Amino acid sequence: MSTRHWIPLLLLLAAGTTQAATPAPLTLDEAERLAVEQDALSERSARLAEAFEEEAVADEQLPDPRLKLGLANFPTDTFSFTQEPMTQLVVGVQQRFPRGESRRIRGERRQVQAAEQRARLAERRRKVRQETRKAWWELVYWLRAEKVLEANRGLFRQMVEVTEYQYGAGRHNQQDVVRAQLELSRLEDRLAKVRQEQDRARAVLARWIGDAAARRALADDHPDEVSLPALEVLVERLPAHPLLKAEQARIEAARKGVELAEQAYRPGWMLDVSYGLRGGENRDGSARSDFLSAAVMVDLPLFTANRQDRKVTAARRRVAAAQSVRDDRLRELKRMLESQYASWLRINERLTLYRERLVPETAQNAIASLEAYQNDNADFTTLLRARITELNTHLDVERLHRDRGRVLAVIEYLAGEEQ
Repeated sequence: MSTRHWIPLLLLLAAGTTQAATPAPLTLDEAERLAVEQDALSERSARLAEAFEEEAVADEQLPDPRLKLGLANFPTDTFSFTQEPMTQLVVGVQQRFPRGESRRIRGERRQVQAAEQRARLAERRRKVRQETRKAWWELVYWLRAEKVLEANRGLFRQMVEVTEYQYGAGRHNQQDVVRAQLELSRLEDRLAKVRQEQDRARAVLARWIGDAAARRALADDHPDEVSLPALEVLVERLPAHPLLKAEQARIEAARKGVELAEQAYRPGWMLDVSYGLRGGENRDGSARSDFLSAAVMVDLPLFTANRQDRKVTAARRRVAAAQSVRDDRLRELKRMLESQYASWLRINERLTLYRERLVPETAQNAIASLEAYQNDNADFTTLLRARITELNTHLDVERLHRDRGRVLAVIEYLAGEEQ
């Protein structure tokens, strides 16, 4: 095959290799997934939940038995094991049985504490997704702002050309040309600042998803129209928030503490079984028999006023304190949801106003100002103000999209469905 036939094939292979090496644009869903997978604090809560579950099994078991080994009634004058009939080698076992249902209650309290950690794990994942979405929308805004400025750079260059033509024709003075060039330079400076903000926003996003993922291009899959249920529907979801579930678990753990304190009114007991091995012979020549001993020791909770009663009262106070924290959390989440929902409504109103009136009106004003300037019916200040107003209006639209995305991230954290 000739060289001229190889060249197109090599170019095709090179293009395919380049395309394969370029990573796909990063979607918001993928960014959230990466952030959750890489979050170290989520791993902490998961491990704590597993630890409490292991402790729950351990707390339900009986205490370890005690082995007793000793000498009883050993004579010190001869140190003979067979001299005295009551001398014996004692081997025994003691087993303690905790009060009432305390073992079961301790195990259940550990299970509740494990449930609290699982709820905090779910809350942490919500928080990670929220912060990832906010960082995502911040970067999206600066990328879109760059596109807006790039699109307007051509218009500002056109404005320079128009002023140069008008000045060359003797219809306007040189100051218009200088001011037009100045505004073009200011636009270039704004572009540099926007790119600086892009770097900062990308660094914030990288804190959640990693440097490699943050360097990828972002997928342009952001819907312009976003709907939400009514505020009342979202408020009804708040009790299912993981943070409130965690606080509810703390209440349940405190209630288990009350049950455990109440077990102190019931006696605990211990079983003691011993075997005494004797040596020597009786007077009739028969071998001395061994001894078997058994005893039961019981706690007597007779004086409860300054011990058991006060511990139960303290445990009940902890339940009330935990309930107060949970109620305060609910009020705070409700206040945040109402505030964010109001912001979402106002942002949508403003976006509608911009889309239906301000964007087309500023565009028409810019065109009309240019025509008026070219026909000597308007000065350069009017034209310049119209162009800058049109530019800032487009940036305001992108800023509102950014703000709405960040607000939705908070609402999703507060009242979103579990993932």
